[in-house]
Amino acid sequence: MSERFRIVGGAHLKGEVHVPGAKNSVLKLMAATLLAPGKNTITNVPDILDVEIMIELLQRLGCKVNRLDGKVEIDVPEQPEHRADYELVRKIR
Repeated sequence: MSERFRIVGGAHLKGEVHVPGAKNSVLKLMAATLLAPGKNTITNVPDILDVEIMIELLQRLGCKVNRLDGKVEIDVPEQPEHRADYELVRKIR
């Protein structure tokens, strides 16, 4: 039997909730773009150091990366470089 909450009240609620992006998810998505040549857009990207490091890493692999207003657009070449800079990789927590 699943748990449920039943809320009884007289007023209807309405509103919005902003859910911030998750670091671990976005880093995996950014890495996965290497498997899909062309333009890839990721939204709800948190403004954190690890994302900046990943952007630099992707650029060194030959990708063109633009970041604006919580979005990251990654343009992956048909044949990106295949060796990642170890010094950058080890900086990602």
